[in-house]
Amino acid sequence: MISIIEHAQNFGNITNLVNAAGVSPSQAPVEAILKVDLYGTAVLLEEFGKIIAEGGSGVVISSQSGHRLGALPEDENTKLATTPTEELLELDFLKKITDTLKAYQYSKRCNVLRVMYEATRWGKRGATINSISPGIIITPLANDELKGPRGEGYRKMLEASPAGRAGTPDEVGELAEFLMSKRGKFISGADYLIDGGTTASYWYGDLQYLKKTH
Repeated sequence: MISIIEHAQNFGNITNLVNAAGVSPSQAPVEAILKVDLYGTAVLLEEFGKIIAEGGSGVVISSQSGHRLGALPEDENTKLATTPTEELLELDFLKKITDTLKAYQYSKRCNVLRVMYEATRWGKRGATINSISPGIIITPLANDELKGPRGEGYRKMLEASPAGRAGTPDEVGELAEFLMSKRGKFISGADYLIDGGTTASYWYGDLQYLKKTH
């Protein structure tokens, strides 16, 4: 990771970071999801937080899945947010996960919590960091999910969501652009759910039936 950062610095000051890397529940086993989506994101936030330029900003692409865990115990929230990066994968409650969807949900919840934690550090460098939690956006990852074992459920979810459709990369990109522009400089440590109302319906609307399967 240090070599990647040093390579990036060869091109000048690092003023912006967008982390959109990740694997989905249908693409990888539990261990890989936790290592890439949870641990990998934490490493990026920590390391780039050491060199981000004054006035810089970052965005982490999380997921609506992180909003479907329900409330976690306070001690789990604190551990996900503040545990030293190299100790994250040793947390007892993470080592007990056997389901890929649960691993993905915990990873994305951790992303949001790490962003809050790192915002306090990035702020000391005059920089901001936020997360965006998209719903189903038409990307290669989403296409894998729509063709995977949960595909039928995802298609029904889209049809019954308030927006009645999937999102587009441009819609997420425009939100990211706002957060990283001068118009978003008072925003840091925040998470933005952009899912066409799917999560709202999951908890309180027509999609509540999904709680039994998700």
